Amino acid sequence: MFLNIHKLDGQGKVLLTDSRFLSDPEKSVFFAIKGTRHDGHRFIEDLFAAGLREFVVEENTLTAGLKAFLEKPEVRAYPVRSSILALQDLAARKREKYSYPVVGITGSNGKTIVKEWLSSLLEKDFDVVKSPRSYNSQIGVALSVWEMSSKNDLGIFEAGISQPGEMQALERMIRPTLGIFTNIGSSHSEGFRDNREKVREKLLLFQRAEALVYCRDYMEIEEEIRNFLLPLNPGIRLMGWSASAICREGDKLCFEISSEGVTETFILPFSDNASVENAVHCACAGRYLLRHRGTERFRERFRFLKPVEMRLELKEGREGNYVIDDTYNNDLGGLKMALNFMSQTHTKRDKVLILSDMFQSGLSEQELMAEMLNLIRPQKIKTFIGIGENLASFPVKLPGTGVKCFKTTGEFLKSGILESFRNSLILVKGARSFSFEHIVEKLVKRIHGTVLEINLDAITHNLNVYRGKIGPQTRLMVMVKAFAYGSGNEVAAWLQYHRVDYLTVAYPDEGVALRQNGITLPIMVMNADPNSYSTLFEHRLEPEIYSFRVLEAYLKAKKLWRPEEVTRVHLKIDTGMHRLGFMENETGRLVEILKENPAVEVATIFSHLVGADAEEHNAFSRGQIACFERVSARIISETGCTPLRHICNTAGITRFPEARYDMVRLGIGLYGVESSGLETGVLEPVATLKTTISQIKQLPAGETVGYSRSGVLERNSRIATIAIGYADGYDRRFSKGNAVVNVNGTLCKTVGNICMDMTMIDVTDAVCEEGDEVIVFGGKPGIAELAAKIGTIPYELLTGVSERVKRVFYHA
Repeated sequence: MFLNIHKLDGQGKVLLTDSRFLSDPEKSVFFAIKGTRHDGHRFIEDLFAAGLREFVVEENTLTAGLKAFLEKPEVRAYPVRSSILALQDLAARKREKYSYPVVGITGSNGKTIVKEWLSSLLEKDFDVVKSPRSYNSQIGVALSVWEMSSKNDLGIFEAGISQPGEMQALERMIRPTLGIFTNIGSSHSEGFRDNREKVREKLLLFQRAEALVYCRDYMEIEEEIRNFLLPLNPGIRLMGWSASAICREGDKLCFEISSEGVTETFILPFSDNASVENAVHCACAGRYLLRHRGTERFRERFRFLKPVEMRLELKEGREGNYVIDDTYNNDLGGLKMALNFMSQTHTKRDKVLILSDMFQSGLSEQELMAEMLNLIRPQKIKTFIGIGENLASFPVKLPGTGVKCFKTTGEFLKSGILESFRNSLILVKGARSFSFEHIVEKLVKRIHGTVLEINLDAITHNLNVYRGKIGPQTRLMVMVKAFAYGSGNEVAAWLQYHRVDYLTVAYPDEGVALRQNGITLPIMVMNADPNSYSTLFEHRLEPEIYSFRVLEAYLKAKKLWRPEEVTRVHLKIDTGMHRLGFMENETGRLVEILKENPAVEVATIFSHLVGADAEEHNAFSRGQIACFERVSARIISETGCTPLRHICNTAGITRFPEARYDMVRLGIGLYGVESSGLETGVLEPVATLKTTISQIKQLPAGETVGYSRSGVLERNSRIATIAIGYADGYDRRFSKGNAVVNVNGTLCKTVGNICMDMTMIDVTDAVCEEGDEVIVFGGKPGIAELAAKIGTIPYELLTGVSERVKRVFYHA
C-alpha cells in the first residue's frame, strides 16, 4: 500500500540505501535511489523476499509491474519525488528534535581525524553520536544524523562537498551549534572557480552556528569569514587561532588558549604540522564545549592522543588467510562499516570475526548485544571470537556460528585458536585498549618492509570518472589481467561489488583464480590454449576467438565437453594492430562457420585501437573504427546474432566518444594513469609502492657507494639504504640518480647501482632516521614520470612489482 512518507515511524528504523547490506529486515526502510547507471528499484522484490517491507520509491520511475507489486497490502511504500531529498528531509526532521550541542566539521583535510580525536577526548564527558568513519556526503550525513537519539548529549558530524550548491542540504541536516573549519587546500576543487568560492560554500555550514573554530593562518578562510560569513551570521563567536601561539617547552609542543581572563596550556603529543593543527582544533572546540564543566581532565587526555588509522586494510596473512585490520576503535557504526567491507571481499572464504567489547554505547548490555548480533547474523560468520569482560559473561547467540569468548586478548592468544585458521577471511575489530594489533601481527604474512598499497577508494573514483564519460547506456568491461596490473586479484572482488559488466584476463588460470574467489561476473579470456578449453567450460570462462585454427579447436572441444549447451565466445577483429584477430577479407568464411554452429553464441565482437593515445594517429584510428564498423555490421546482419561491440580502450574512451558502441574496455585508466594526456589530475593514483630505511651512513666526499664503485660522492653526504631492489621490481635502470624517492616529503636521488634487494639513496637534504617510510612511487614521484625516466610505460612498472612484495588493500 502507498503511504505518505511523513507517517514513517522514525523510532528504531534502520535507513538502508544499499540493498547488499541488509541486516535487520523488520526494522529497515529501503530508499530506492535511481542513479545514472544503477537503479535501486530493481532490488525491491529481492529485499521483500528477504523480509523487508518498507520502501521509499521515486514515483516518476515506477513501472506498471513494480507499482502493482508495491500496492500489495503487506508492503508499505512511500512515493516521493527524490529518494535522496526524502532521506535528507527525514534526517533534518530528526535533527530538529534535539537541542544538545552539535559540532559540524568541514575543510579540505583532517575532518575525520578531528572528529575521531574530539570524540575520544570528550567521551567521558558526553554521550557522543558521530559520523562513522568518513560519512560526510549527501547520503552519508543523512545516515549519520539519523542516529541521533535522546540518550546522546553531543553530536559530531563532518561535511564534505565537491560541487557548489551542496552545503545547503548538509547544513540543514547537521545545523551545528559549534563549527570547525579545519583548513583549505586543493582537494575536490574541480567544481569550483577558485579556492575562495570553495571557502564560501563550506562556510554555509556555519550560517546558524553559535561559534566557529578555525586557523587564522589560512588567509582565504580568515577574509571570507569577515566578508561572507559575518553578514550571514553576525552573532557567531569566532575562535580563530594562529600557529604563532604554539611554543616548545623542552621536547614538547604547547598551545595556550586564553579567554575571559583564564589561560590554559595544552601539551600536544605530535610535532608534524598536520597533527598539531588537528589537535589545536580539538583543544579549542573541547574548551568551548566544556566551558561550564571544567577542562582539567580534558587537557590531561591530550597526552594519550594517538594517530588515527583512517582506513580499513585488507592484508595477506599466513596459512592462506586474509586479514581485515580495524583495530583503532569499536562501536556499532564502525562495526557495520567493517562488516560491509568484509562482504565485498573473498566471498568464498570462511569468515571469522574477532571482536572486542564496546564502550560508551549508551545502551544497556542487552540492547547492545541485540544491536550487535543483528549486524553480525546476516554475514554468515563461521567463527566468532569475543574478547572482553562483557562478551565473556553475556551469552552470544549466533546459530550456525562457532562462538568462543575470552576475557582478555592475552587469554585468547594463549588458547592456540589463532593458529587453527586456514584460508579464512578474518575481521579483527577492537577498541584500542584491547591491543588487537598483537593479533594482527600473528596473523599477517611478513615478507619484508616493502609493500604495495592499493587504494580501493581511488579505484572507485577512477571507475566513476569513466562511467561519467560513457553514460548509462554503454557497458563497462574492465581489464584485470596480469594480476590486475600488479595490483592483486582482490581488485576484481571490488569491481564486482561496484557492478561492472565484464572482466577480462589474459590466461585461463587467472580466470579460475577469480572464480575460486567468488567472482561471478562474465569473464573473457584473451589467450586460451585449446588444451585449456575443458577448464573454460568448467569455470564458465569465455574465450577470445581470433583465428580459424582457434575457432575449429573450440568447436571440437565444445562437441566433446558441452555438446548440447549454448556457450559464449568473443570474436577479435584485426583492424590494424596486426597482433591477433580475423582480417576483414576473412569475414565471409567466419560468417559461414558461425551460421553452421548456432549453439555458439557470439557474446561480443571487438577490436583494439593501435594509437588511440596519440593525436598523430587519429586518422589511422578512425580508419580502424570504420573497418570495425564494416566487419561487425556484416557479421551481425548475416548471422542474426546480437552481440555487444567494443573497440575503445582507456585512451579511446576519452578521445573517440563516437566509437564507444555497446561497451568499452577500461584498463590502465582504472589504476590512475591517464594515457591520453588530456585529463591529467582527474584520476587518482591507485598504487603506492613503499619501503623503509634500513640504515643511514655519514660519508665524506670522494667515497663511492655500491657495486662497481659507481656512486661517487661529490659532497659530504648522508646515504640511506632502503629495503627494495630489482628483485622487487625496482628497475636497475633507476641506478645512479636516474630516479628519486620520497623521504618525508623530500625527493632523494638514488646513488650507485640498484642491488637485487637494496637501493642506496642520498638523504643529505632530508629529515629522516632509520626505520622511516620511503615512497618509491605513488603521488610524488608519480609512476608516469618514473616510467618516462627509463623510457618505458607505467604498465611495465606496475606489472613488474614482484609477488614477494606484500599487497595491502585499503578503504577509508
